[in-house]
Amino acid sequence: MAYFIYFIFIATALLLLLDLLIFYAPTSKLVILPVKYKLNTNEIKFEFKIINRSKKKETMVPSLDIKLASLDNENLLEIDFEKEITIYDGKIKQDLKNYWKTIIVKSNSTINVSLIIKPKDQILENKSIWLRVDWSNYGHFGLINKQNYFLLNRCIEASKIRKLKKLKLNNNYEVITIKTDTLGIFNEPLLTISDYCKNIVKKGDILVIGETPLAIMQGKYINPQNINYSTFAKIFCYFFNPTSSLATACGMQLLINKIGITRIVYALIIGSFFKIFGIKGFFYRLTGKESSLIDDISGTTFPYDKTIVMGPINTKSFCNALAKILNIDVAIADVNDLGKVKVIATSNKETIKVLKRSLKGNPAGNADQKTPIVLIRKS
Repeated sequence: MAYFIYFIFIATALLLLLDLLIFYAPTSKLVILPVKYKLNTNEIKFEFKIINRSKKKETMVPSLDIKLASLDNENLLEIDFEKEITIYDGKIKQDLKNYWKTIIVKSNSTINVSLIIKPKDQILENKSIWLRVDWSNYGHFGLINKQNYFLLNRCIEASKIRKLKKLKLNNNYEVITIKTDTLGIFNEPLLTISDYCKNIVKKGDILVIGETPLAIMQGKYINPQNINYSTFAKIFCYFFNPTSSLATACGMQLLINKIGITRIVYALIIGSFFKIFGIKGFFYRLTGKESSLIDDISGTTFPYDKTIVMGPINTKSFCNALAKILNIDVAIADVNDLGKVKVIATSNKETIKVLKRSLKGNPAGNADQKTPIVLIRKS
């Protein structure tokens, strides 16, 4: 027994040491943060920041380029364009024209980038733009290439483009699905959802927003190319059903980055033990909601089907804030076509039973229905 205890102690110490090594391994700390944009038929202005979150290491950006495509009936149509680039580091403003020269981003500093993009053909009034930033990072970690995606929508009042669909349920409730435009990081969640629900909600309604659309509006999506996955991620992902978002190295690496290898190893061991007795789901209980809210590529609607979407943040405070604005109950839910309903957060716990009964048929759908907002109403 004593040897077993020693083994557990030493194994845990080694796993924790491994977590520390991974945490402090050389990596790029550069991130892109979008600031604002202006979209019209002849010109696009897009501003973003390159932030170096490293406290000690400076990093270079040898290359940065963009690609544009318009969204057209679930297709991306490439746009030819010319561009002008201006950067500002807080001291010096540089006009790079259309050529990106190697830029050094010092530790704990920010570079502001402004793009003026002039399409060779006019952009149609009702089209949204899918903007891709291809850029490289060079430093003590080596050279890595990254891609970031941003959706640029037309500034159209949401209440003018919404479409409603009513579904009758057998439990004295009806469901109203609200069709939206394709949502992105520039859609502020509270303002966007309240705008779509303007003059629709009634006292006693329960508003439900899908966890994936909310996460996208919060910017919680990432291109797999930006994930530096480890050997451990490739090993751990073999323990999961092929349909799981943790069955790929990139999906698993996101969980490793979030909770560490130690917790995952013990969750796998304990989860496997309980599976012997027919008790499933212990891994997800031990690793928390982060593990079950990761949506791998193809698990999300166009055009985010090439990205991994993580779970939304600050869910409880979001529900409370939106409930106060609309004066109704609000919930965030993860629903699939298999009838599984997971209530992530709610402003009123007493609504959970109604939510699970009403959402079991997945009225919002998991395909390209674009109905992320659902109202549950007594009929």
